[in-house]
Amino acid sequence: MSATVNNPFQHIVEPLDSTDPKKQFYNLSKLGDPRYDRLPFSIRVLLESAVRNCDGFLVKCSDVESILNWKQTQTQTVEVPFRPARVILQDFTGVPAVVDFAAMRDAVMKLGGDPEKINPVCPADLVIDHSIQVDFNRKSDSLQKNQDLEFDRNKERFQFLKWGSKAFRNMRIIPPGSGIVHQVNLEYLARVVFNYDGYFYPDSLVGTDSHTTMIDGLGVLGWGVGGIEAEAVMLGQPISMVLPEVVGYKLSGTPDKFITSTDIVLTVTKHLRQVGVVGKFVEFFGPGVAQLSIADRATIANMCPEYGATAAFFPVDNVSIQYLKQTGREAEQLAYITKYLKAVAMFRDYNDVSQDPDYTRVVELDLSTVVPCCSGPKRPQDRIAVSDMKTDFETCLGAKQGFKGFQVALERHSTGVPFQFDGKEYTLSHGSVVIAAITSCTNTSNPSVMLGAGLLAKKAIECGLSVKPYIKTSLSPGSGVVTTYLKESGVMDYLYQLGFEVVGYGCMTCIGNSGPLPEPVVNAITQGDLVAAGVLSGNRNFEGRVHPNTRANYLASPPLVIAYAIAGTVRIDFEKEPVAINSEGKEIFLRDIWPTREEIQAVERTFVIPSMFKEVYEKIEKVNERWNSLVAPSDKLYTWDPKSTYIKSPPFFDGLTMELKPPKSIHDAYVLLNFGDSVTTDHISPAGNIARNSSAARYLTNRGLSPRDYNSYGSRRGNDDVMARGTFANIRLFNKFLNKQAPQTIHLPTGETLDVFDAAERYQQSGVPLLVLAGKEYGSGSSRDWAAKGPFLLGIKAVVAESYERIHRSNLVGMGVIPLEYLEGDTADSLGLTGRERYTIIIPEQLTPRMIVDVKLDTGKTFQVRMRFDTDVELAYFRHGGILNYMIRKMSEN
Repeated sequence: MSATVNNPFQHIVEPLDSTDPKKQFYNLSKLGDPRYDRLPFSIRVLLESAVRNCDGFLVKCSDVESILNWKQTQTQTVEVPFRPARVILQDFTGVPAVVDFAAMRDAVMKLGGDPEKINPVCPADLVIDHSIQVDFNRKSDSLQKNQDLEFDRNKERFQFLKWGSKAFRNMRIIPPGSGIVHQVNLEYLARVVFNYDGYFYPDSLVGTDSHTTMIDGLGVLGWGVGGIEAEAVMLGQPISMVLPEVVGYKLSGTPDKFITSTDIVLTVTKHLRQVGVVGKFVEFFGPGVAQLSIADRATIANMCPEYGATAAFFPVDNVSIQYLKQTGREAEQLAYITKYLKAVAMFRDYNDVSQDPDYTRVVELDLSTVVPCCSGPKRPQDRIAVSDMKTDFETCLGAKQGFKGFQVALERHSTGVPFQFDGKEYTLSHGSVVIAAITSCTNTSNPSVMLGAGLLAKKAIECGLSVKPYIKTSLSPGSGVVTTYLKESGVMDYLYQLGFEVVGYGCMTCIGNSGPLPEPVVNAITQGDLVAAGVLSGNRNFEGRVHPNTRANYLASPPLVIAYAIAGTVRIDFEKEPVAINSEGKEIFLRDIWPTREEIQAVERTFVIPSMFKEVYEKIEKVNERWNSLVAPSDKLYTWDPKSTYIKSPPFFDGLTMELKPPKSIHDAYVLLNFGDSVTTDHISPAGNIARNSSAARYLTNRGLSPRDYNSYGSRRGNDDVMARGTFANIRLFNKFLNKQAPQTIHLPTGETLDVFDAAERYQQSGVPLLVLAGKEYGSGSSRDWAAKGPFLLGIKAVVAESYERIHRSNLVGMGVIPLEYLEGDTADSLGLTGRERYTIIIPEQLTPRMIVDVKLDTGKTFQVRMRFDTDVELAYFRHGGILNYMIRKMSEN
């Protein structure tokens, strides 16, 4: 967005080039403020946005002063507005956003306003990338078959999105089959510097996917927000944010020649989890950064949600410019990017210590200390050195049920279950690999690890190794460019021989779109109650996410995915045991087939070239013929189909009036669910398969659908009836009321055990409000707006937790659900809460950010909690019943 009229900082506007006086920029160096040069580079981006958009209303001069005074505000809670340059959406989160926009148009019209005011003001790109599943693999036409199935299953959703691209201005849609949103963003959509409406300014964004942070690796400040918050940004509202602390992460040393970027990122993830960076910016600096490619940096930035930070920023340097050149950006663009960033002191030389800014604190990693590693078996921050994988898994096998435990009795640790597959007999045991997937955005942005996987496959084939046919292997690249360089370098055929053929372009196994396992494999796992394993090069491995039959899931680099697939088990010590024995009886060790960084870099220099990127992206918006032939309505208001099980007008705005009602206290609420720590958005709102015995399945069956047509929860996010029934429907949900894993709870008035939706429906029929009790890190994981919308529809008025993941707390606020936090030192256990009490929460009429309120129990006990409305803007949203209600009333004013 360009500058505002009557901007008080107009005096620092000047041309970037004297030969073109119409192309201007706000020269922050002309502020004449010595504090500017000490600001972290990420904070300079926030400052530029505030200066350029200063209008005395949404953005004030005092906001600019607050940002300049960043260092002095570290011990305070200072709220500032931020107007990002653009918004990015993926289809799982994009569909409900477009549904909300369509419903908001209807609501504005009912209130007497102009429905066409509901229209993106801020540019928005939507990449359709989360719908495709691994239904077919190890077939010559798997890619085409998977893409055809994707289109058949999702045609209605795609038609709706195509309507949205016509009905709403400023919205571009990248068709299915193009790639994963974050990689397309990195290789194609990123501007780095905007050249728009006569002004140059830094590219910045928010996205409806937590891994939006991947773009930080290119020096574009961006992070994930809830879909609800993104909609407000699209409608021209700034994000109200607390000015963050910035942790400086200094990289030094040189990684070993056998280390991959995945090993580095998993090491960084564990380290920063231990440091504690939740809600903070992390900014990388030091000589070690200069040694990392943009793909390496993007891999580290992508995993930002796994260490809990808001952003993981790598300022632009010469390596960034070389990457832009490599990916086919024009010379003119490279010239003004470099000139602008140098003019405003946002161009970095990582070897120049005089450029190092002030940070809240500094932590350091010596890259020479990084060892090959994986993460798992249930969380991305639980890093394990590859040399310890065997012993760690065996320890987890017997450990108490938890993040690092499966509670399998010792006498069952060696259980083996024989089964027949394709006429041969095999045996599965605990730790057997049944899914091996090179998948999506975390690693396939990175040619070094993809080519590394290809070279390892080549050496493995030359040594006579293979992968057992029952293991579900797949390769789902982040973009068509990956396929091109794998083919051109000659390694694709070797990947194919090991079963790693391209099955689709999009977020597949990592999001739970792993497709079915062979029936004999499922039967063997079930018969032996086995802890089978999935190994994937994604970024999430939470319980129940990858596949219902893989209780252990490990994140690994693409080469390690192949290595574990060949070995067939995670119970192996690669340093001491051979990865396999070939047909000649020779032991082949991993070190025999592992490529060095030098080997990989030589292939990368030769085959990853600009023409590839240009060729793929020049035709990206036109290449999908089925998308091109889709016919969608052109009306400005959407005509809802009452028979649809995919797209439905949500009930969020039913009965909405222009008048505001004062906030009410919550009286005699029951606890619907009682949780411990690390309840993820996967637990709250699954994205994977719809179980046949679930409330959502019963609803779809009653609408005439058979199980093969259920599709996934993610694909049905445009239908509130399905999503409300899918809320808390994860089979790995651990509710203290039941003391076991199940998507169920106890209906406290009757003592019956019911599916969560059915229990909530009973409570709602009685007019009883509901709460959720939780521990630390409630709502960690993907940025799912339905993890807030679903609880809202179930009648949950508030959540009481020890701490929240940033995006999920924002989503709860956006839906008018109150996030309450125990006071320091308090927990449910320390307060003696069982969850069976009835709770009254006193909400005063006069509210202030982060105020403390009283909670009274029917037992007579009283305690206090903090309301996590962190800013005045969030309180305004709450008074309106949520952010969308606020926007509708605002847009309906004459």
